[in-house]
Amino acid sequence: MVKARPRPAVNGVASADRVLTVLTAFQIGDSALSLVELVERTGLIKSTIMRLMVSLENHGFITRMADGRYQLASEVMRLNAVYQEALDLERHVMPRLHHLAEQSGETASFYVRHGAYRMCQYRVNSSHRLRLIMQPGDMRPMDEAAGAQALRAPYEVGIALQNPFYSQGATDPHAASMALPIYGAQGETMGALVISGPASRLTEESAHNLKQMFFETARDLMRSLGCKAAG
Repeated sequence: MVKARPRPAVNGVASADRVLTVLTAFQIGDSALSLVELVERTGLIKSTIMRLMVSLENHGFITRMADGRYQLASEVMRLNAVYQEALDLERHVMPRLHHLAEQSGETASFYVRHGAYRMCQYRVNSSHRLRLIMQPGDMRPMDEAAGAQALRAPYEVGIALQNPFYSQGATDPHAASMALPIYGAQGETMGALVISGPASRLTEESAHNLKQMFFETARDLMRSLGCKAAG
């Protein structure tokens, strides 16, 4: 019998907790906080806070003022802008996903490029008991699946498509999907609309039957995002 080796300690977790404790010490109405105020609010010792502040300042989250107090810096504002943009995108995307799922009977998703991967950002699951199990935030490779092909499609190619991208067994041998790229006001790739389901149900014939509805929904989404080429 092989004795199980103990799991290694994850040193980064405690450090991350302390960093987040410092950042969340700032409240609405705070223009800046002194080291003493941060100690009182976080329960951390001065030397720990000072070390954390060096890292936070290096990454643009904190600025140390001339009087020694600390204030939130531009990186916090940037992340807030990203968050607000995501909320706005959700308002445009989710009604279309509900429409696609209802009309197709399959799962409808919106994928975005995330480095070397594609990430499921929004999703409305099929009502069928047999369906693909996946959640927003899940990552998949940029392989030959329809969603990955759509995310790679440059504006000139994607806007002129006559048929959605279709794949079967690219990531999962039992899954099929169809996808269309979604572009914004400047022709930038916002993400990909994807309809996915079991390969036995979402066949090429089934995908062809959904083609017109899928294109109409994609164009409607792009129009709402300001893409002029969507009509």
